[in-house]
Amino acid sequence: MGNAVLHSIHVHPVKAFRAQSPREALVEPWGLAGDRRWVLIDAGGKVVTQREQPRMALAAAEILSDGGLRLSAEGSAPVTVPVPEPVGTTTVEIFGDKVEAVLADAAAHAWCSAHLGADVRLAHMDDPAVRRPVDPLFARPGETVSFADGYPLLVTTLGSLDALNSLIARGDHPDERPLPMTRFRPNAVVSGTDAWAEDDWSRIAIGDVTFRVAKMCGRCVVTTTDQDTAVRGKEPLRTLARHRRFAGKLVFGQNLVPESRGTLHVGDPVTILE
Repeated sequence: MGNAVLHSIHVHPVKAFRAQSPREALVEPWGLAGDRRWVLIDAGGKVVTQREQPRMALAAAEILSDGGLRLSAEGSAPVTVPVPEPVGTTTVEIFGDKVEAVLADAAAHAWCSAHLGADVRLAHMDDPAVRRPVDPLFARPGETVSFADGYPLLVTTLGSLDALNSLIARGDHPDERPLPMTRFRPNAVVSGTDAWAEDDWSRIAIGDVTFRVAKMCGRCVVTTTDQDTAVRGKEPLRTLARHRRFAGKLVFGQNLVPESRGTLHVGDPVTILE
């Protein structure tokens, strides 16, 4: 483990849109700065993700210097979305949680609805310090999360991806192309570890920032979605079901909760503390 380093960083400004891959990122208690602070909701206030709308993978969101967004997608004119004034909130439902958020402007709703061909609205988490607690079964009092699926960060390793792709190649469909890490939508990707080494991590440090490993990450149909085309296939769920089933979940990666603030840099050493 002496050569484990942070290989890449990924921030998803709008949940389920394409990721940005900066060279460094600030770690806040609820996740990487800017990660999943915006979300699409349907007419009933329920969060919309690639589970329902694979075409979300084809849209990009760039964080602007004032905290607003620039939304873009092939075939559509880009639109700039300012941070909405917190003059009132709407209730967002995300995996059973009820969370208050602030709606973006009408132009943002129209752009997102046109891209998906569905009636959606864009909402912003104005105060992640108080809006959504982490699952109390795996959290400490006061720990919160953005609109990520459940935890502030997700870490994956290149060693495990290589092992998974080897298993896929040895399966019933050996012509399957190797899957890229984008299928798993992580925040931090680590190189220089053995395959599945992360199964045994309890606490880690990336550079000077320490994290508690909350739980393994159960995977869903989003991982079968090609992030460049929005086309779905069978992998990796077919192979994970054979080789990586734990407590009824198909597992790849680990969910993290920050223990300290700081800045991650690509190339930072990764240290296993427990």
